[in-house]
Amino acid sequence: MKFFASIVIMIVLGVVTSPADAATLRLGDMCRLKGQEINTLQGLGLVVGLRGTGDNDAAPTARALSRMMQLMGGSMAVDSLGQLDLNDVAEAKNVAMVFVTARIPAVGSHTGDQIDVTVNAINAKSLEGGYLMLTPMLGPRADNPTVYAVAQGRVKVSVDGPATTGTVQGGAKMEATVPASFQKDGMITLILERDFASFDNTQRIEDEVNSLSALTLGDSGRSGSGSGSRNNRPRAQAIDQLHVQVHIPELYQENPIKFISLLLNLPIQIASHSSRVVINEREGIVVIGKDVEVAPVLVTHRNLRIEAGGVGGLVGVDDKVDERDTAKLKNLADALNALDVPTSDLIAIIKTLKAKGDLYGEVVFQ
Repeated sequence: MKFFASIVIMIVLGVVTSPADAATLRLGDMCRLKGQEINTLQGLGLVVGLRGTGDNDAAPTARALSRMMQLMGGSMAVDSLGQLDLNDVAEAKNVAMVFVTARIPAVGSHTGDQIDVTVNAINAKSLEGGYLMLTPMLGPRADNPTVYAVAQGRVKVSVDGPATTGTVQGGAKMEATVPASFQKDGMITLILERDFASFDNTQRIEDEVNSLSALTLGDSGRSGSGSGSRNNRPRAQAIDQLHVQVHIPELYQENPIKFISLLLNLPIQIASHSSRVVINEREGIVVIGKDVEVAPVLVTHRNLRIEAGGVGGLVGVDDKVDERDTAKLKNLADALNALDVPTSDLIAIIKTLKAKGDLYGEVVFQ
């Protein structure tokens, strides 16, 4: 008969007696302004100069090549109906039709600016050694024929990436200005980053902005009790868990940039995520907040016997456990780590505790 050793782990009581700590961040680290989004330009082009790896018997490529050659003054044959005769270019193996995209940064772009483009083959085997012919770049809406940029240049294929995708550094030259409009009707809209999106945070931002006085904003001459002083104070309103609208005070109507700079440097206290567990199973990483608790439970895992909770902070095998007592998950993890328990076992225990409802906190899997 075989006997297996059973290790009993005592978990120290960890009842939270004070509210979760709050962290302070700049408002600009939590959000962006509406209107400052990344815009995408797109177009269809031709890559030439390939080494026999272009499109094979692709009629759209032949038509596009014939049309481009005609526009550049080339003498192209036509059929009996007056249409371009594609037989002249049907056997071209060094040409590929590609989908070209470019991203305008969130700060906008002006005429003459050069931005990078990405080139993706539609039918070709490889774009290595190719050259992108002059390609008009349109906006994301197909019903808008405005040419915002033109792209061309040598296509560079990544060494460790697919041969059907390449880039042209600074290959697109802006032909139109795409401004980053950040205000409308004397009002700006703050959009919280997804990690900070919550009703609590937008309400905190509203309260902090509305508490700013005219004196804080630099209006010392008109910081009295009159209506002018009230008009020079910003008015913020939380719309949802992502958006907060802020009216620009009269004092800054002619200089909204200064007001935005002051606003984005405003310190905001946000609730901490100390009651959250983040698990990355692929990398074997577990991050446990200090306020994550475990109900009084008995866990048996392989040769381990784990009891959490108990009066006085410790619990034994035969002790009676008060259902109101809780223990910190962090202490459980520390005990398992001291016994060289693999991270995969800790993750399995956390999953089981969460499924049973005995883990008091949010569990996020990445």
